[in-house]
Amino acid sequence: MARKKKRDIIPIEKRKNVIKLEDRGRERVLKRSAWTFGILGLLCVLYCVSIWAFLGYGSYFFLIWGVLGAGFGLIALFCAKPAIRRRFPLWLLRTFWVCFALGLAILLLVEGLVLSRCNAKAEDGADYLIVLGAQWKPEGPSKVLRYRLDEAIHYLKVNRETKVIVSGGKGSNEPISEADGMYDYLVAHGIDASRILKEDKSTNTQENLQFCAALLNKTEDQVVIVTNNFHVYRAEQLAKGAGYRKVQMLAADSYAPMQVHNLFREFFGVTKDFFMGHFVDWQPGDGNEQE
Repeated sequence: MARKKKRDIIPIEKRKNVIKLEDRGRERVLKRSAWTFGILGLLCVLYCVSIWAFLGYGSYFFLIWGVLGAGFGLIALFCAKPAIRRRFPLWLLRTFWVCFALGLAILLLVEGLVLSRCNAKAEDGADYLIVLGAQWKPEGPSKVLRYRLDEAIHYLKVNRETKVIVSGGKGSNEPISEADGMYDYLVAHGIDASRILKEDKSTNTQENLQFCAALLNKTEDQVVIVTNNFHVYRAEQLAKGAGYRKVQMLAADSYAPMQVHNLFREFFGVTKDFFMGHFVDWQPGDGNEQE
């Protein structure tokens, strides 16, 4: 019995101090996390409002920044309030943080691929130059599209034998087709109309490249595709998936205040096209992936 009593003696005060120190350290981490997520949430909301009020937008995708802001705000509240955390089982909390970390890792991987092609340059002497469409506004090309057109004009004035295909249909919020608008813009800036071909039915990048293929030989012609720097990686993969064999990319500038928005949007575009198989060109009957 004496041994048992001796073994059962535990310094209560010491035990409490250790637990208190552990809890204090954990709470400190959670408090810092609450501040971090709170600031991120506020920045996302401010960015959403800025796009809506000042920067302009072509679709309602910008609202995702408001959604992210609300999400980060809830995470900040969760980290700051122990009473809220205690309502959730430990396994659920761990699952959430694992999924959050995995999602962040995938985001960083995809954005790394996108950024790796932001400075793409093309060699002179292409047979065709394709300008991918973007929003055409009543007053003219959007900033994104103007950057593409100006880069195309520079290339075309150096390479006078190169023909150009302007690609883009008419969206519900556009006064004319993107191809018609781009045609007029190029002619107004000194490009001979006889060099310009129009593809005016497409509604997205994949269709741009598929429909343009009918105007050239995608396996033999040297093709340069012009698009904004944040869009180069996805457009290049889609071109290879569509069967373009001799393709180069030419990166145009982009509107700096919208760059974060555009890069984030590309994450969803790249992910969608990857899982839908748009980046891979399968030749019927051979069962082999084509590089």
